[in-house]
Amino acid sequence: MRVRALLVAAAIGLATPHVSAAADIPAKAPVYKAPRVAAFSWTGCTIGAHAGGIWADKDWTLLTPGSGAFGQPLGSDSAESWLAGGQAGCNHQFANRIVVGIQGDFAWTDARDSHIDLVAPTFTDHSRVRWMASATARLGYGWNRWLAYVKGGGAWVRDEYSGTSTATGAPLDSAKETRVGWTVGVGAEYAVTDNVSAFVEYNYYDFGSRDLTFVGAGGVGGDIIGIKQTMNVVKAGMNLKFRTGW
Repeated sequence: MRVRALLVAAAIGLATPHVSAAADIPAKAPVYKAPRVAAFSWTGCTIGAHAGGIWADKDWTLLTPGSGAFGQPLGSDSAESWLAGGQAGCNHQFANRIVVGIQGDFAWTDARDSHIDLVAPTFTDHSRVRWMASATARLGYGWNRWLAYVKGGGAWVRDEYSGTSTATGAPLDSAKETRVGWTVGVGAEYAVTDNVSAFVEYNYYDFGSRDLTFVGAGGVGGDIIGIKQTMNVVKAGMNLKFRTGW
């Protein structure tokens, strides 16, 4: 018993300094980890407004059957003005940063121009663009809050035409139409906040050539004129993202 008691006492004596030394070691401070900030995503649906400028080029050709000047050019317009409107669409961003989307837009304008008729100089030919719209698909690449994209799809434009007397300005004949064509464009967008973004964009429109029958002031049919139309549009705007995921 005495031997066992001595062994126990010796073991306690040996352990005591180590416990004391361990108690003197300062505790290690926890490592601070900054909270992880989620990367911005372009996924979501948007609605917004835009404004800009329009340049509409129109080439006139006389196509009245039996006319001695059949097929002759009548002149060209280059209507320039402002435009303002709105747009809505949806985007989806994939893990590799590719962004696909769809968008529809509509804009009012008052682009107009005129020229002296090359075949009948007593006539002045006028053209006017009242509104335009498009429905397009978009393909882009996102760098966090930046997005660069291309777009393309169908387009519509409302045109009005008229002929007046070069000498007096009196109305002589007129025509109007809603024309269908196509558009392509390129743009860049920046997310100012998680829900608001700003963009700039260029679009080219091609509405081909259409044959229009002009109607005289008395309601009598007049000349048939072929009008070829292309347009260039530069605009800037804002979008509000109101829903995520689609």
